[in-house]
Amino acid sequence: MDAKLVVYSFSGSSCSWRVRFALNLKGLAYEYRAVDLRKQEQLSPEFERLNPLKTVPVLMDADFVLSDSFAILMYLEDKYPKNALLPVDTRRKYLNLQVANIVTSSIQPLHMLDVLKLIEKRFGLEEKLLWTQAQHTIEKGFVALEKLLKDIPGKYATGDEVHMADIFLAPQISIAVTRFKVDMSKFPTLSRIHEECKALPAFQASIPEMQPDAVS
Repeated sequence: MDAKLVVYSFSGSSCSWRVRFALNLKGLAYEYRAVDLRKQEQLSPEFERLNPLKTVPVLMDADFVLSDSFAILMYLEDKYPKNALLPVDTRRKYLNLQVANIVTSSIQPLHMLDVLKLIEKRFGLEEKLLWTQAQHTIEKGFVALEKLLKDIPGKYATGDEVHMADIFLAPQISIAVTRFKVDMSKFPTLSRIHEECKALPAFQASIPEMQPDAVS
């Protein structure tokens, strides 16, 4: 029997959120270990031994330690194939990977709070300007995703089943709306996908407010 999975997570991290969502969809039990980014617990020597990049999430599966949410999801898909995160159809599979890559490479890194704070520290930009830049980055990615997915039939991003594209999109959209006040009326396809995901028990259990370290 496989050892219990352990996830090092911060409730408000979209990267951690997508891993929680995926684990719930797969029906995999896991132990939650909170890493408070507000207190910079990710900078501790103990955590650095787990992940030299000092970011969450981190997954432990017995003696195997893995960081980076994309890598974690691909590992879960290979190691625990039940409730697949990727469709069998080759074209739809790589469409899912394309969507995931747009979120992880073109949207999410450029509005991380530590990145915005670093820009402010080095260049002295006002907070309002930083938030405007973050909104621009998110909306630029959403424009591309809307065009990519608008003609695909089904409830979710790539059909009638929840797959990896949805796992990356739903937390990203939630944060775009709540943290950065992005107007989703401009993105009807993404809004529909988000609403469908929000109705899923697996998503509801993964939201920041439901985590042991929820920010009050």
